[in-house]
Amino acid sequence: MSIKKLNGTVIVTYRCNARCTMCNRYKAPSNPEEEISIETIRKLPPMYFTNITGGEPFIRTDIKDIVRELYKKSDRIVISTNGYFTDRIVDLAKEFPQIGIRISIEGLEQTNNEIRGLDNGYQRGYQTLKKLREMGMKDVGFGMTVQDKNAPDLVPLYDISDEMGMEFATASLHNSFYFVEAKNIIHDRPMVAQNFENLINKLLKSNSPKKWFRAYFNHGLINYIYGQKRLLPCDMSFDTFFIDPYGDVMPCNGTKDKEVMGNLNRQTWDELWNSLEAEKVRKKVRCCDRDCWMIGSVSPAMHKYIWVPMLWVLRHKLKFWKKKKYSMYENKIVRDYRDGKVTKEELDKCSTCDMLAKVNDGLSDKSREQLKDKTGEEIVD
Repeated sequence: MSIKKLNGTVIVTYRCNARCTMCNRYKAPSNPEEEISIETIRKLPPMYFTNITGGEPFIRTDIKDIVRELYKKSDRIVISTNGYFTDRIVDLAKEFPQIGIRISIEGLEQTNNEIRGLDNGYQRGYQTLKKLREMGMKDVGFGMTVQDKNAPDLVPLYDISDEMGMEFATASLHNSFYFVEAKNIIHDRPMVAQNFENLINKLLKSNSPKKWFRAYFNHGLINYIYGQKRLLPCDMSFDTFFIDPYGDVMPCNGTKDKEVMGNLNRQTWDELWNSLEAEKVRKKVRCCDRDCWMIGSVSPAMHKYIWVPMLWVLRHKLKFWKKKKYSMYENKIVRDYRDGKVTKEELDKCSTCDMLAKVNDGLSDKSREQLKDKTGEEIVD
């Protein structure tokens, strides 16, 4: 009998050298002594896809050992990084040319550097991508978190990635314990949605079926920034999981507070995955009202409910053949906001932004202890 493979994300560290305006994780780093070990990684289940993330994963000096071990478990691996540690990334790619690398670039040069707080961050990320491409690596690309400040750079950055023949992944602002943030919100929704609309039409116009489905994902981002229900069910904790630097297995990284299904340092995978604690978390997931639209939960859902995005793509490709483009006003909520049937204040209440929230950072006691004497920035530096 074949074993069902899962979709996993391994958060190898909470340490980060970037200072992103939309993520405060750098202020709450993990203690390196506690970070997930090779022994714990060996206990992970078979996976068809694994994302390695952080923090900044290339802060881990044993990242090659982690990747080597995960390739025994996973069919495909993609690392999310800010691209700053070029030499380390290139060195890893030489040993694992099949690996995927997604470098977070938040817009054109000035915008990116202001948002990510890294000196020369844009050039470091761009040059890293360029080197990887010159090495012949195929699975490389940009990742962009869209907000008011960088929305006008969305299509120009996509054009750069397209010219380089690279992947282009998008996200929008989110709030959760993982980002140590509760106040992220889109202020000018029509402006941001208009830029997503422009990108969607570029993607639909292409000859790439993969880009057509990415158009659907970006259509879902418009729906998300207007605070509406997810377009697809969320099956996190059922066929998808996250594991944090402490070995805690969670349904996802989008919950307000950290939800723990079990700890892989102390349990076997089967004990953890089939535990009462895991079932309690799954019940919470079924009642979750956050309506996140992040690639970690949406990609598996798009594969599982493939007929939904497929019908959307077919309908919109047919429109293109009839010389009609996608419009953000296909979304009823966008029309209602334009027509004054719903106010900005009402939409703000639909978002996950909570101006009064005290953020749970998901740290262990030992990691929090180190913050008594130093700031997160000082610890990482």
